[in-house]
Amino acid sequence: MTRTISRTLMATLTACLLAFSSVGHARAIDESPSALAMAGDAVFVRPVLLATTVVGAAVYLVSLPFSLLGGNAAEAGETLVVGPAKATFVRCLGCTTTGQKTETVEQSGK
Repeated sequence: MTRTISRTLMATLTACLLAFSSVGHARAIDESPSALAMAGDAVFVRPVLLATTVVGAAVYLVSLPFSLLGGNAAEAGETLVVGPAKATFVRCLGCTTTGQKTETVEQSGK
């Protein structure tokens, strides 16, 4: 039982880390969220998105044999894992669009 949970956790972590390869290619956004939007995002939205990412990774792993046979494993991974992971980890706090703030993109390009 513990071994199965450990394997599932490691597979989920691996899938999430693979999703971060595109973090450097995030598009720049220009939003100025309020303090209330940032607080609500940090307290309510991010934990839900993190749970969505973990559940999506588990569903992706379970459905992987079928999606490989169907030829849409990359599309399933993008929809179930990468999309929620980007919304969780790449989107600026309080922003509604996935991406990095313009200042962050400019600093990482130097």
